Amino acid sequence: MRETSGKLKLVVLAALIAGAGSAYAAAAPMHSYGSLAMSADGLRLAVVESGAEQADGRSPSAIVIRDAANGNIVTRYENSACPTCRIDFPSWSPDQQSLAFIGTDPKAGTATVFIARDGKVSALTTVKGVASTARWSPDGKQIAMLAIVGAKKLAGAVEAGVRQVGEIGLAQDQDEQRIAVVPTTGGDVKLVSPSDTYVYEYDWTPDSKGFVVTSAKGNGDNNWWVATLGHVDEASGQLRIIAAPKMQMNAPHVSPDGSTVAFIGGLMSDFGSVGGDIYTVPLAGGQPVDVTPNYAGSFNGLSWRGKHVIASVLAGSDSALVAIDPAKRSSRTLWSGPVTSMGSRDGRFVINGDATVAAAVQEDYEHAPHLVAGRLPQLAAITHDNDNFAPQVKAQSVSWKNEGFNVQGWLVGPRNTDGKKHPMIVIVHGGPAAAYTPRFVAEGGRNNMTRDLVERGYYIFMPNPRGSYGQGTKFSGANKRDFGGGDWRDINAGIDAAIKVAPIDGERLGLMGHSYGGFMTMWGVTHSHRFKAAVAGAGIANWISYYGQNGIDTWMIPFFGASAYDDPEVYRKASPIETIKTAKTPTLIYVGERDLECPAAQSIEFWHGLRAMNVPTTLVIYEDEGHAIRKPEHQKDMRERELAWFDKYLK
Repeated sequence: MRETSGKLKLVVLAALIAGAGSAYAAAAPMHSYGSLAMSADGLRLAVVESGAEQADGRSPSAIVIRDAANGNIVTRYENSACPTCRIDFPSWSPDQQSLAFIGTDPKAGTATVFIARDGKVSALTTVKGVASTARWSPDGKQIAMLAIVGAKKLAGAVEAGVRQVGEIGLAQDQDEQRIAVVPTTGGDVKLVSPSDTYVYEYDWTPDSKGFVVTSAKGNGDNNWWVATLGHVDEASGQLRIIAAPKMQMNAPHVSPDGSTVAFIGGLMSDFGSVGGDIYTVPLAGGQPVDVTPNYAGSFNGLSWRGKHVIASVLAGSDSALVAIDPAKRSSRTLWSGPVTSMGSRDGRFVINGDATVAAAVQEDYEHAPHLVAGRLPQLAAITHDNDNFAPQVKAQSVSWKNEGFNVQGWLVGPRNTDGKKHPMIVIVHGGPAAAYTPRFVAEGGRNNMTRDLVERGYYIFMPNPRGSYGQGTKFSGANKRDFGGGDWRDINAGIDAAIKVAPIDGERLGLMGHSYGGFMTMWGVTHSHRFKAAVAGAGIANWISYYGQNGIDTWMIPFFGASAYDDPEVYRKASPIETIKTAKTPTLIYVGERDLECPAAQSIEFWHGLRAMNVPTTLVIYEDEGHAIRKPEHQKDMRERELAWFDKYLK
């Protein structure tokens, strides 16, 4: 559920519907574009790239410097010192002459800060553990990062948890992610932030003397939902709380004059899956102010440029870049389109120093990933490495109204119709605070599950019901204390809308999802006989027992309003196990053995209930996996089982 991170996760859904991990090679390798960084003058782009997807779905191993005007390659930095390292987001130095990035070596259990300059890559320092998010100090004298020294697991609740043996819950056994700094001339790493506090995100203050952070004491996987906004003094390491609003916060950034902090705030179910309004608060402290009230979209990244906040946003089916005047609480759209955009940790686009030039990696269901750049509001493709990848599916955005809400989803099917009606698989995303956006379906190597289903004659419907991002904070918060209520009715209304616009056989419907989508699948087969087959990945059968089993229980309070001990009835009301006797749909269930977010016990409980009701069911628990199923052999097995399951009951 977390992207990158947490609970009922969109990133994990990518592994489910996109066949992430690519155990199945394409006929020709697809060029992969990762994270971006734009120089302040807007002339150059640093892009993490590779010529083919890696088998584990991780970051490529080279940083390519491109001319932002035409995409021509200026320099290519091959990290020969660690060719198998996973490369974190690159960062330009203030003088625009150097790049800093972090290379993580999973086999060695180390993370190294590298500097690329004048065609050469050199190692600055190495951390035993994990690290991410290198940022230059504004004066160019230091590089900061987030580091977990001696990490017992990979950062994030979607990663496989530490085995719970011996005495558990001891403070000394908890990983704490801290801000670390190192001089750009080299030297020892200095851990700055408090040792008992987990820092989730940070930004330098313009004077290079401190940081603005989102942080919480205690277990990092569990406590982001109660994180506060604070300031850390670089010299002393002292943490001062700026604000502690009753909302989830992401992307804190300080204004160029050092007076104001902007952040994204809202109801969010997963760290890393970002959506909400833009808020500002004085760096000195105070009450945050919503500067985008009633905006019909969900912001997912921001940067300051002068007195304006430049923010990326999902608005309906469109990815957009918006300029916000916090003083006037006004906004204007700089660019918008029905695509998925990817930029940096600061948002889905990267921009130059005066916000006149922007760039992003973009794709949709029918167009492979490519770089776009240009002077706003015009963005054009500047790379063509993947132009030979022909579209494999036909996709359309489907919109409908239900109970006063505007709802949207994506329908994917064959490019050519044969005059017959086809079965349809409904895939519910994780989160619930997330959304489906268009991702290219390749001939092989990407989105294999989607392509294989379409090749076998299925349509695929991916709804964004209430609780999702894209329609504003009222919509994304409309499922509070109502899991399986309005969101389920939105999905059913969306199915009806999809059947009206495509040759779909309403008597041959399948249902699937992972995490929150796994819960909704369990809910669906215990509240409807509309579906003839289902696949529930890492779902939740019993919210009462889940509350005491999962490793991230603080996420539940904002959505349920109270703990399971204080208001058990609202948890029971949303539990599929309470209505297990109504289930008739054949259901395949899978889960990771060491899933922190949705423990295997939940899948076992639902499987046990279905067996007791004599409903056809199979349960697969993947060894050593967490919330995200990572190993290619497990992904291959899972995909083959899913396809066989739907073919058996829907063909």
